[in-house]
Amino acid sequence: MNVVDSSGWIEYLQDTDRADLFAAAIENRKQLLVPTIALFEVHKVLSRSLPADLVKRCLDVMRLGQVLDLTAPRAIAASEAAVKHKLAMADAAMYSMAREFGATFWTQDADYRELDGVQYCAKPGLEP
Repeated sequence: MNVVDSSGWIEYLQDTDRADLFAAAIENRKQLLVPTIALFEVHKVLSRSLPADLVKRCLDVMRLGQVLDLTAPRAIAASEAAVKHKLAMADAAMYSMAREFGATFWTQDADYRELDGVQYCAKPGLEP
């Protein structure tokens, strides 16, 4: 199973030079989990620069995976992950959902690079 964080989705949906880093995880739809918070974050970013109909089509691509709602138990698990790993709410929610399913968490966010179950794709020039 795979969970791709929002930045990975944005790279993929905008077909950047880093899209291929996330393509295999995203295109394996039967193994793809999509937290609703990722839909929120991707919508927020893409809506700033793309027409609404194109944003909707991007979100439809995301919905081809299994969408995971932020339920009460998942909110508590996210809070625990936030405290333990010093993560922001959205980051903790996506990461804890990946852990719930034993999924690989695909990201380019350095906040996750040392955590279990993470496939970290460092952004060039941002590593210390």
